[in-house]
Amino acid sequence: MYTSGLLFIGTQEIIIIVVLVLLLFGGKKIPELMRGLGRGVKEFKDGQREEDTANKNSTTNTTNTTNTNNTQNP
Repeated sequence: MYTSGLLFIGTQEIIIIVVLVLLLFGGKKIPELMRGLGRGVKEFKDGQREEDTANKNSTTNTTNTTNTNNTQNP
C-alpha cells in the first residue's frame, strides 16, 4: 500500500537537505547560524519567563486587593 505523505521524511531526504545546506552556507557559516538560533531561542524563553512572572505577580496583587476590599466592607 502506497501512502502519499508530504510530511514523511526518510534518511535519503535528510541527507539531501544536509548536503544542500552545506553547499549553500558552507562549513564555517553553519556554526554561526546555529549560535544565532540558540541565542534567539534563549531570548524567547527568557521573555516567556518574564511574562509568566509578571502575570503571577499581577494575579497575586489582584487577589490581595480583592481580599482586602472584602474584609473592609462586611
